[in-house]
Amino acid sequence: MSAQWVAELWRIGLSLLAALLIGLLMGYALLLICLVLALFLFVHLRALYRLDARLRHSKSYNPPDVDGVWGEVYYLFYRSQQRQRKRKKLLVSYLNRFKMMTKAMPDATVVLRHGSEIEWFNEAAQRQLGLRHPQDLTQRIDNLIRLPSFVAFLRNQNNSEPLEIASPDHEGMMLSIVVIPYGNDRRLLVARDVSQLHRLEETRRDFVANASHELRTPLTVINGYLETMADSPSDLAKTQWDSPVKVMYEQSLRMTSIVDDLLMLSRLETSPREIHREVVDIPSLIRLVAEEGRVLSGDKKHAISVEVDDSVRLRGNQPQLYSVFTNLIFNAVHYTPAGGAIVIRWYLTESGACFEVEDSGVGIAPQHIFRLTERFYRVDVGRSRDAGGTGLGLAIVKHILDHHDGHLTIESTVGKGSVFRSRFPLSLVQEATVTQWS
Repeated sequence: MSAQWVAELWRIGLSLLAALLIGLLMGYALLLICLVLALFLFVHLRALYRLDARLRHSKSYNPPDVDGVWGEVYYLFYRSQQRQRKRKKLLVSYLNRFKMMTKAMPDATVVLRHGSEIEWFNEAAQRQLGLRHPQDLTQRIDNLIRLPSFVAFLRNQNNSEPLEIASPDHEGMMLSIVVIPYGNDRRLLVARDVSQLHRLEETRRDFVANASHELRTPLTVINGYLETMADSPSDLAKTQWDSPVKVMYEQSLRMTSIVDDLLMLSRLETSPREIHREVVDIPSLIRLVAEEGRVLSGDKKHAISVEVDDSVRLRGNQPQLYSVFTNLIFNAVHYTPAGGAIVIRWYLTESGACFEVEDSGVGIAPQHIFRLTERFYRVDVGRSRDAGGTGLGLAIVKHILDHHDGHLTIESTVGKGSVFRSRFPLSLVQEATVTQWS
């Protein structure tokens, strides 16, 4: 208890004692005690009224010159106001710095509260997303940007990959959008201008497509002449030029294979995802590719076995699916030592259909697995070239699976082998109807 409260209690006690003694002498003890209590009540109510009026209307932060308990109360309010003013100044300083920082950011930044309502956005969001201040505050952002892909992306709470959309306010501008949850019910939407990257990617695709197309014709001519020279009955060809011509012919065929793969990749990158789909007899297709794999195996004599569910069909693009199967099966043949085992499976799971190639090959170290679908990436350059690979097969597989809403998973242990799984969604699966004849 503070000294002011002790003094106030003493003051009240002494006043009541004096009123009691004087009242006993005069014969009005109760009346004087009531008058003293009424006086104290009036004084404190008056002080309370002045405090209320000061808090409501006064802008002064200096405490009045008041003694006693109310002086202590005014002083405590003054201290509290001082702390609040310092805290407010600090928060305003932080807010101003935050606004300056976000204003300088080239990325559009939007704070969303519950229900995707806009709570705040920076100037870049006005330029790139077409938002208006202050009209769009408290509005739902999916009511302002009504692209179906954006609305679906915003509703999905587990977006691990950014969404790329065209800017709703600038023609030719591409935006990469990420949504980051924070707090209890708030999310931070960040949109980055990736137009330059898109233009560079389009330039790269056009160059690859054009260069590959232009190389195809001269390579065909060169292959034809080299094949003729290799088959020539001339003694000169069989003695002096036999080996060089054979090497040139093999390398020209390899170049042709690379050009064909580049052209296929270019078509996959530029073609729409909504491909023409038909019901494909996957079991028969797998058996056909498995037989081609046995022919490719030749003297290596791999033990190639096929385990397929004949009732499971798939709606898809047959040439593209054929390319997936050949790339995975031929890779297993190329990288599995002679006499090794290769198991090809096709089966149905709860989430969809799965094509699986398991081999007893050399295996792949973990640090290489996530990069296997990159163009021309090779774990062992020398070994890949000896096997005749182009370094584009798994990149083609990845793009084809993307077109079929599927994905590739890889499991591998060095020295034991690898398992490549192509997973397709349940929406593309069609089970064949088996008729029982009596």
